[in-house]
Amino acid sequence: MVKRANKSPAVRTEDQEREYWSNEDSTDHIDWSDARPLVLPNLKPSVKTISLRLPEHMLADLKMLANKRDVPYQSLLKMFLADRLDLEMRRLGRAELRK
Repeated sequence: MVKRANKSPAVRTEDQEREYWSNEDSTDHIDWSDARPLVLPNLKPSVKTISLRLPEHMLADLKMLANKRDVPYQSLLKMFLADRLDLEMRRLGRAELRK
């Protein structure tokens, strides 16, 4: 049985549309019967190259840890940075909620 897509209502403003979609299930408005898989073979995450100056001892320690974990040191640095950013963002979120 193919589910027919419901017609979306005519809305005049973005606020009306936002209100409508906050209470409506969008799956009722999509007809997936003609959907086809999409392959994006050349899609790469957006990255930006930066220059970062570190004390030599810090870089040596980072390389030693990376070697023990059998990962490139730049990947390990990104993992450390991602963990810390996540922690700080969670802390900031709680602090913002208290205000």
